[in-house]
Amino acid sequence: MRALLSLSTFFFLPRALLSHYRRHPLQLVALGSMIVLATMLWTGVSHLTSQARASLDQSEQAVAERQQVVRSDGRALAVEDFVTLRLAGLCVMPWLEVTPDTGSRIVGIDPLAAHCFSVGAGASQALDQPLDGNPFVDIYSAASMSARESRLYLLTPEATQASDLPPAYRLKTFSTSPDTGELGDSFLLNLEALGVLVLLITALLLRSVYLLGLAQRRDSFALLHRFGVSPGRVQGWLVLEILVLALLCVVPGVWLGRWLAAGLGSGFGQALDGLFDIPLYAGQGQGWLVPVLVMLAVVVIACLGDLLLLRFRERFTLARPTLAAMATTLLVAGLVLAWLSPALLWVFVAVALVFAGAGWLTPAAVAHLAHWRAARSRDPLAQWRFRELAVLVRRLTLPLVALQFALAMVLAVQALVTTFEDTFDRWLAQRLEAAYYIEVPAGADGRKAAEWLTSQQAKVPGLQWHRVIRGQAQLEAQGNAGSQQVDVFTVAPVGSLIRAWNLLDTADEPWGALASGEGAMINEQLARRQRLDVGDSLYLTLGDQAQVVPVLGVYPDYGRPVGEVLLNAEFLPDDFNIRFESFSVTPGEFGIAPVTDALVEIWGVDALTFRDNSSIRELATGVFDQTFALTRAMTLLTLILAASALLMMGWVFFSTRVWYFRLLVVWGMQQREVAGQLLRLALMLTGGVAVLALPLGIWLTWVLVHRINPLAFGWSLPMAVYPIFWVELAILSLVIGVSIAALMRRQLGKPAIAPASASALNGGER
Repeated sequence: MRALLSLSTFFFLPRALLSHYRRHPLQLVALGSMIVLATMLWTGVSHLTSQARASLDQSEQAVAERQQVVRSDGRALAVEDFVTLRLAGLCVMPWLEVTPDTGSRIVGIDPLAAHCFSVGAGASQALDQPLDGNPFVDIYSAASMSARESRLYLLTPEATQASDLPPAYRLKTFSTSPDTGELGDSFLLNLEALGVLVLLITALLLRSVYLLGLAQRRDSFALLHRFGVSPGRVQGWLVLEILVLALLCVVPGVWLGRWLAAGLGSGFGQALDGLFDIPLYAGQGQGWLVPVLVMLAVVVIACLGDLLLLRFRERFTLARPTLAAMATTLLVAGLVLAWLSPALLWVFVAVALVFAGAGWLTPAAVAHLAHWRAARSRDPLAQWRFRELAVLVRRLTLPLVALQFALAMVLAVQALVTTFEDTFDRWLAQRLEAAYYIEVPAGADGRKAAEWLTSQQAKVPGLQWHRVIRGQAQLEAQGNAGSQQVDVFTVAPVGSLIRAWNLLDTADEPWGALASGEGAMINEQLARRQRLDVGDSLYLTLGDQAQVVPVLGVYPDYGRPVGEVLLNAEFLPDDFNIRFESFSVTPGEFGIAPVTDALVEIWGVDALTFRDNSSIRELATGVFDQTFALTRAMTLLTLILAASALLMMGWVFFSTRVWYFRLLVVWGMQQREVAGQLLRLALMLTGGVAVLALPLGIWLTWVLVHRINPLAFGWSLPMAVYPIFWVELAILSLVIGVSIAALMRRQLGKPAIAPASASALNGGER
């Protein structure tokens, strides 16, 4: 008999539990849709960032080694040189830069020739994938294009030594654009942070929808208990139920996320390659197992956390004042830790504490404020609205907090993206202020070219130029703490091409003092690392000469991890080891052709290495916009997810109180007036959430630009806020409120039955 009872329970208990979803199919659809959409969003972001991380690592082994082989006689490379070097047993890979008639730079590479760049799976496997992106294409496609300009480079791994080369060749550094690798890392770090916030918001939304279903199933659970089904068995079936639902929804969500990443990967890869020299190869990134396991864990913890920790929750139930005190403590501790933390890990801990404290305090604070306003209002309808607002906030805590977090995240990411764009545009404009960049060939005398340009400057209107010399020096640390090697960046003359630089901190007339050789400027990384301020002294060893120079200013230097000192090249000692030399030239009415012809004759070479900075800037800014379009799309989808959840939860919750709202009609109000009261109530609810999200979003923006970036990369972004975007988010919140009110107006026209008791259904509170 007991076996027969157990068998019947096994067959009929699942049907009894699932009958809830037969009565509320839209709730099941909503729960499944949220799991699919959230999984798709997180998987898409995670897959793209993992691809970019892998590409960043592999590009260091492949095309981004910053070393090339050139001819000793200065002539341009040809296919015959590649053949000669390969026959000599040297590992080289052709890199063909083509500028078609459209003006966009195209880079062609040979994947087969890249196999020798790494041992094993590394770059060779990555380069086996089709290179159908733009500007990264197969070398055959690049060579087949009709182009107004093309140039061949032969890249070689960093392990290649000069002694390995045939006599007619030598090694030389290779760079295609300003070094922005650290800027790329910063961007990827923020994308990963976005993915974590997506998980947090997803957990809150799933928990809110599932808890609503559990509240509606409370009577069913009580009935099953009367028939002899133990609570433990019910809980076991609930765990199985959510696991099956999660598996059915997570797997297609992961597939959709990978499809989303593949669809966005082409433009994202173009942006990474054009900006950060990180080619995004197909087929990379994480597999299926990690996203599935992560999302399964998120769904189970979010939906069944109360069941798994039921005993502990009952044992440690605390009063509301105690909970409010704990939340306030978390919030204050997070704010203080974010301000004073010396390590990046503790900043992330501080962000978690602030979000936990804010999410805990927000509903209680709004409910308390609503009761306070109701107690001081003389209008009965105003009292009713504020009391009802307090009820709504308590009953819709999780979706409201999720919407608050989503609004704060979108606000912070939008500000960060816009700040990145503005900062990068200004920084790139500074570094590419001149129209052309001309490299000084090895063995050539840059002083002769400088003398010729000086003689022409008075004759040619608009001619601007400066000579750039790069090297290294030893910086003696303060307090006899040893010395460190720093990069030296020198220019001469200190003219208008560099005087327009934005400085983070400056002395009086810094450029004039630099032109007179009375001091030096340092980048932000060196200033932060050595805690140097304007007016402090630098103890530099340039060549064999020791110098003490004051700090005239601190300039931003995004994307470079090393410290750098800016000096006037005219005051360099003769024994200074020049590692790299170039000229930045804006020819004015002269045109670039007479300048290059004259320099070819002065240096006695066949050809020059020079670049049109305007085309580089146009490419970089174009793909930069495309890159951050991805971030905006992800944040917008996350906001839509949170808004949809609140809309659905608000509609479901309001529908349980239709009988209560209809009492207003019984008391003499017109149905149109009741709908107006509901509209004001919904707008108060969503508008209040938007107002509460504003300080959290501004604080999160400050943490990203002033704490996370300096600790992770040694430089900070300028803090900027955009009030117009605040207005846009406020309008979106009001649209959500209007939508809830419109749905409620439809509910008012349908029959409704009052619950048997005030607490029988979620929303029965009066």
